[in-house]
Amino acid sequence: MIDSTTEVVLKRLEETQHDFWNISRATGNFLNMLIKISNAKNAVEVGTSNGYSGIWLAKALKETGGHLTTIEYYEKRIALAQENFKTCGVADIINIKQGSAIETLEEIPEDEFIDFAFIDANKAQYIDYFHIIDKHMKSGAIITADNITSHAEKVKTFVDAIQGNKNYQVEILDLPAGLLVARKI
Repeated sequence: MIDSTTEVVLKRLEETQHDFWNISRATGNFLNMLIKISNAKNAVEVGTSNGYSGIWLAKALKETGGHLTTIEYYEKRIALAQENFKTCGVADIINIKQGSAIETLEEIPEDEFIDFAFIDANKAQYIDYFHIIDKHMKSGAIITADNITSHAEKVKTFVDAIQGNKNYQVEILDLPAGLLVARKI
């Protein structure tokens, strides 16, 4: 459940949703439930922004005993996210990495596995993120990606690749902006 302090922060961030390209509340709530249902422990988020989606992810990970690594290119956004994570009581389970998402993902140790991934950054690079993340996912792991219908042309290569991959069961949900959810078989 979302506590009252977190609810205040989420509502404040929703007022600037379009400025920071945040996911919708419905998408955040769904991702939160999905982490709990799958009992994910090691989650990666590509695209921190002001921390809105990270709050939803981390609140669920607090319940599963997990942690979140989130990647953001812009330093100003990291400062906002850090403050929001602290206020919501999840900073202790979040590792923020600044830099290129591709380079940061490539630094993940070969033997480290990801239970849950959420992609919401440079749409043209979704395919590149997927190829790197896939190497760190075991059977049962979940990968999710936002803006699948709102930016359909930009994410087409990614969508085609994951839908055509026999190692994934895939569904695109009719949440605002479109959310792809895939489970590694």
